[in-house]
Amino acid sequence: MTPVRIGALVPLSRPGWTDAGENVVAGLELAVSEINDSGGIGGIAIEIVVRDTAADPKRAVAAMDEFAAMGVTATVGEYHSVVARDAAARADAIGMPFLCTSAVLDALTEDASDWVARLAPVQSRGWRVFADYLLDAGHRTVAVAADASVYWSAGTQILQDRFQSRGGDVRVFETATPPPDAICGRIAEHGATALILLLGYPDPAVSYVRSVRRDPRTAGILLGAPAGQPEFPGWAAQLGEEGAGIPFLRYLPVQMPPLGQRVDAALRQRLGGEPSFTAFEGYDAVLVLASMIGAYGPKRQALAGAWSGVDVEGTRGRIRFSRVPGVSVWQWDWPPIQIADRDPADPTRFRLLQAG
Repeated sequence: MTPVRIGALVPLSRPGWTDAGENVVAGLELAVSEINDSGGIGGIAIEIVVRDTAADPKRAVAAMDEFAAMGVTATVGEYHSVVARDAAARADAIGMPFLCTSAVLDALTEDASDWVARLAPVQSRGWRVFADYLLDAGHRTVAVAADASVYWSAGTQILQDRFQSRGGDVRVFETATPPPDAICGRIAEHGATALILLLGYPDPAVSYVRSVRRDPRTAGILLGAPAGQPEFPGWAAQLGEEGAGIPFLRYLPVQMPPLGQRVDAALRQRLGGEPSFTAFEGYDAVLVLASMIGAYGPKRQALAGAWSGVDVEGTRGRIRFSRVPGVSVWQWDWPPIQIADRDPADPTRFRLLQAG
């Protein structure tokens, strides 16, 4: 029988965050292999068709059109919000079910869509948790080093609004103006106790960490990275001890349920190390689509709007979708949120700082 095809959009080459893309693919492939080994969907196998977006929205849109021409039943993926936004818009326009695994930008589509759903928590929720963590730790004045993009701008606004609501202050430095070594003096003049890195990975984020860590004017300043750059193995490989003690967001529960524990062990074998939360998002995405296809069939139109009927035990909890105020796509509104960092005593290990 002809397999059910699922298209996957992931960043597998630079300037995309390739560590994230590789983890998503590992989760997708593990779930597909397990489902196929168990007889597929009603006896029909699943086939994943992967396309590298390289963090380029145009490549994602072209891949979405290619998937449609290939007869793909549904699509999953994309880590980068600016890419996922264009992919979601194209999916909505051509009538392609799209389950976004990892992008968090609140405005994933301009208008409400029945074709698009998301597993990751919205940016406004996660980044407010991050802002509250900083404020509760006594950081009333923070600096932000931000690249220019819709995603970073949205994150900056969330932090500014949250700090202002609690009497704090956020000073924003555009990275195009001061180079990494120059920003240290400006941070010191501003009196900030923390610098939030809203920067591309590995560069310029790695360069900024090195500059701040090595400059005596910024000794003792806290570095933060809500987008999660420190989670990836490449971060530890490049920065070592300098990359430790930098809080970041990740979307894992404090205690993995039994399915999550089993999948974690299998992913460690595939990846040769600790999996990112993005790998679990990839695995869960296949579970959701397999459940929908099993219940409604492989026709795209039958899947449109079927998100409300999803009730799946995922690796990180029960997955159900609903309409969340202010979000235009179907949203899993309970993704777990953690703030973690790499342990300064052993940068290969993670510490849980707070569960949101």
